[in-house]
Amino acid sequence: MLTDHHQHARRDAILAILGSGIVRRQAELTQLLKKRGFAVTQSSVSRDLRELGVLKASGRYLPPAPEIAHAQGNFGSLSQFVRSARPAGTSLMVLRTSTGSAQSVAVALDKAEWPEVVGTISGDDTIFIATADARAQRRLLARLREHFRL
Repeated sequence: MLTDHHQHARRDAILAILGSGIVRRQAELTQLLKKRGFAVTQSSVSRDLRELGVLKASGRYLPPAPEIAHAQGNFGSLSQFVRSARPAGTSLMVLRTSTGSAQSVAVALDKAEWPEVVGTISGDDTIFIATADARAQRRLLARLREHFRL
C-alpha cells in the first residue's frame, strides 16, 4: 500500500511534468512518470489527474491553478471555462462548461464541500449538481454566480 508521502511525491511529479511541457495522453504521462522512477498504472494516473483537478483542454492536460489544487474555494482560474448555470426542477442544477473541462470544474466543486451540494456528476461539457431542496438550489445558484461570474 502506498503511503501518503509516495502519493504526494507522485502527484508533485505529475504537476511538474504538466507544467514543463505538453502532455496529450495519459499513456504518455504514465511513461514519463515511470522514467522518473514511479511505479504507476494508467488507472492510478487517471485517479491522480481527477483528484488533482487537472484540466484537459485543446487536446492537452493543463495543471490546475494552485488555489484549485489546494481546494481553497477560489475558482478564478476555472471561471473562464464555465458558461452557464440553470436550475432544473427544484433540486438539480445544470452547469455548462467549455468542451473537456466539466470534470475539472466538478472536482473543484466537490473539493470545496459547499453545504448546498449533495453531489455532482460530470460529462464532457455538462455538470449535474444535486441539491437537497429548492432553497439549497437557490443558495447554490447565488454562490455559482458569485464564484464563476455568471
